[in-house]
Amino acid sequence: MISIRETLITLKKIFPFFLLFIGKTMNSQVLPDKKIIAYYTGDGNTIQQYPVKKLTHIIYSFLRLQNDTLTFTNEKQRKTVEELVLLKQRNPQLKIMVSIGGWSGCAPCSELFSSEKHRETFAKTTVELFEKHGIDGLDLDWEYPAIEGYPGHRFGATDRNNFTELVKALRKEMGDKYLLTFAAGGFINYLEKSIDWDAVIPLVDFVNLMTYDLVGGYSTVTGHHTPLRDYRFGQESTQKCVSWLLNKKIPADKLVIGAAFYARVWENVPDTKNGLYQQGKFKQGVAFKNFPAYFSDTSGYRYYWDKKAKAPYQYNACKKLFATFDDERSIKAKTRFIRRKKLGGIMFWELSEDKNTNGLVDIMYNTLNR
Repeated sequence: MISIRETLITLKKIFPFFLLFIGKTMNSQVLPDKKIIAYYTGDGNTIQQYPVKKLTHIIYSFLRLQNDTLTFTNEKQRKTVEELVLLKQRNPQLKIMVSIGGWSGCAPCSELFSSEKHRETFAKTTVELFEKHGIDGLDLDWEYPAIEGYPGHRFGATDRNNFTELVKALRKEMGDKYLLTFAAGGFINYLEKSIDWDAVIPLVDFVNLMTYDLVGGYSTVTGHHTPLRDYRFGQESTQKCVSWLLNKKIPADKLVIGAAFYARVWENVPDTKNGLYQQGKFKQGVAFKNFPAYFSDTSGYRYYWDKKAKAPYQYNACKKLFATFDDERSIKAKTRFIRRKKLGGIMFWELSEDKNTNGLVDIMYNTLNR
C-alpha cells in the first residue's frame, strides 16, 4: 500500500503542473477564440451603451460611393467612424471596419465595377481613406452580383467575374495591412451564381454569411427567417448554407454565420399550425430590445419553439400576427453549431437593436467562450 507520506510527495510534484493546466484553460476563456462581429448603424455616443469589450469587429454601415470613390455620407458619419476607431484604445482586440452597399445601397455596383479603371480607383481611394482615419478594413455588401436583389437595381451574369476582379484589385492595393471581407447571401441561388468561390476565398479574410432574411419581406408565406436547420423542400437555413460551402472545400474558419437582432412580423395569418408556413402579408420589423414590450404577457402572442429548425416564433391568434426571429435559445444553438463545425464565428445585424445589458451579444460571448 502507498503511505500517506508518499501520497503527499506525489501530490506536491504534480500540483504545479495541475495549476499550470488550469491557468492555461482559464486564460483561453478570457479572450474569444471566435469572431463576434457587429454591424452597426448608430453614432459614437450610442455605442457606449453596449458591451464593446465582447466584440472582435465592428462594421460601420454604410459609407457611400461617390462616382468611383469610397467616402463618408456627411460630416456626422465621418465623426462617428473616428469615434469608433478610438474605441480600440480601450479594446485592443477590436477591429473597426466599414461597409458599402446593403439591401438598397448598391445601385451603381454592377455598372461601376465592370470597369477596370473604376475598380482600381475605388481600391486606391479606399486605402487612402483607411490610412487617414485608422480604419482596419472593408466589408463588401453587394446585394447581389449576377442575380436580382433590390428591385430595379442592375445585375447581370458578368457581375460574378467583376466581383472577383474587384476583390483582386482591393487585395493588391491593401496588401496584408487591411481586412477585406464580404457579406454573402445565405441562400443557394446566391451561393451557386454570385461568387467564384475558388478565386475569391484565398483573397478575403472571412465571409459574413447573411443567414437571416431567408424568408424576406416579399414573401407571402410565413416561415423562419433565420433558422439553424431546414427540413422542408426548398427551405433555406444556416446549416444548408454552411454545408454547401464546406462541400466546396471552403476553410471552415473563414465562414462567419449570421444572426438577426430583430423579428419579422406577418399579418392576416390564419390560425393554422400556429401561423407557421401559412399565407400572410409582411407587416413590420421589431428590434430585439423591444421584444419585452411587443411580446408582453398582455400582447396576445404565444411563444413556440421549432425543434427541427432550432428556431423560435410567436403567434397572436386574436390579431392573426406571426413573428419569426432569433432569441437567446436560438443563439445558443447557433454557437454550439459554430463550435461543432469549427467555424470562424458569428455576426449579426445590428448592434443598435440589442438590449444594453443582458442582450444577445452577452449570450454569444458567454456561450462561445464557455
